[in-house]
Amino acid sequence: MRKYYHKPQPISINEEILQKAVAEKTTRKEGESPPKAVAIQFHEALELHLECKNILKIDNLWDFTSLTKLDLNNNVIEKIEGLDCLINLTWLNMSFNRIEKIEGLEYLRKLELLNLSSNRISVIENLDELEKLTHFFMANNLLSELDNVLYLRKFKNLFALNLFGNPVSKEDDYKFFIAAYFPNLTCLDYRLLNEETKNEASVKYYYALEKMRHEELQKQQAHDAEQIQKAELQLHRDAFVEFLNGSYLFKSMLEDDPEAETLHCITEVADLLQTFEHQMVDLCMQLFEIGLAEHKRRETEVNSFFSGYTKAVTDYQQKASQILANFELQHKERIVELQQLSDPDVVKVKIIHCDNEISKLSNSLITLEFQMVSQLEDIIKKLDINTSEMVGNFSETVQGIFAQCRDLEDSYNHNVRKIAVATLEKVAKDNLEEDMPDDVRTLFTDRDTVMDALATGHDNHMLQINNRETLLVTHVNAWKVALIKGIQDKELKRNRMRISDIHRYVDHVKEQLEEFQ
Repeated sequence: MRKYYHKPQPISINEEILQKAVAEKTTRKEGESPPKAVAIQFHEALELHLECKNILKIDNLWDFTSLTKLDLNNNVIEKIEGLDCLINLTWLNMSFNRIEKIEGLEYLRKLELLNLSSNRISVIENLDELEKLTHFFMANNLLSELDNVLYLRKFKNLFALNLFGNPVSKEDDYKFFIAAYFPNLTCLDYRLLNEETKNEASVKYYYALEKMRHEELQKQQAHDAEQIQKAELQLHRDAFVEFLNGSYLFKSMLEDDPEAETLHCITEVADLLQTFEHQMVDLCMQLFEIGLAEHKRRETEVNSFFSGYTKAVTDYQQKASQILANFELQHKERIVELQQLSDPDVVKVKIIHCDNEISKLSNSLITLEFQMVSQLEDIIKKLDINTSEMVGNFSETVQGIFAQCRDLEDSYNHNVRKIAVATLEKVAKDNLEEDMPDDVRTLFTDRDTVMDALATGHDNHMLQINNRETLLVTHVNAWKVALIKGIQDKELKRNRMRISDIHRYVDHVKEQLEEFQ
């Protein structure tokens, strides 16, 4: 008679499965059953074994923040997900599942071993953040492009690789290809790569390797240059003087000047414009250098504050710890003495004495906390005063330089108007001393159009100057306000937590006395 077996339905990881898995691990490790009354703390678990449970969806792992090893092999998982909180994971086995795409691993930056063997993956990808990877197993998948394996060259610590059972592993040059392009690899498909194979591979692929090394060097140099450029730009932004080290502001003024190119065809205007640009760039560079210097001063002041803040908090913690240590030593002795007393009246007197000592402890800790708050308020106030002075002086300097920019623009506009009026008269009398393009001559046949163009250009230039000034002054003042508020909010949170901790501890030691009443 044929027997029919019920096939279990695929499941998601739920609370019950996790409780059992952690309990089983505890049992295996300690050799005995964990107490049923004690709740298992997921955040303390270091290993989790969920193999062969017909799991379809990874879920509910957010509490396992200390987990270093996770085994999910032999399930029916189709997508890598739900692992974002496992930031301490170093070992992950997801072999024998139904995964088609490598994804969802970007937060596992401590991962050293990754096993994705016996899935349905055709491309190695999305592993960029796993810089510590040493073991990568992807046997029995659908990888068909040997060049795709070169993606793994970025992992300098990789020394064990398994691609057995993929279409690529059946290619004639597979072994030598891997040995050539991965010189640090010691194990391929669970077999050691000997020096003879590596030497033969390096000879065979010499020219291809040289070409790749050259290309990689160029890419690395380009990447390094880009990072340096990004770091410089970030420094300029932190100093609030981004794009002031050159003609950026000047060029932005001309972008909104519709008749600029036409007017600049006049030789005298072009000469004026060139002088105007040089003067503007000089002022911008002056402001840029001052901004960097002021940023350094502010940074030094803030670093000095945090150094003093850290020292004050450390000294406070040491004093509080000493007070608590002295109290706990004496409190334990008093509890032992209480346990040995039998006379109710004597016990009552002793409890009153213990209560008084607890009150003294509470007063001492609260007083120390208030002293700490007062000390921190003083150094925060000092930081506020110093940074306010720095920001105020810098803002005045900024406003002074931008005032010079406006004066330059006024002078330039005034001189261009004079040239424009003279040119209008020459065009009207057909008395030009130089050849003039047709579009320029046409423009100067209408006085109102010329004057409107000059007025519009002047307004646009001033708008750009004013906007850049406002942006800089607003941002530097906002930085100061955000800095002080952030520090004050952090200190308020620390103070509230400390007061709460003191009250909780006092309640705890008072509860110890209740059993003697």
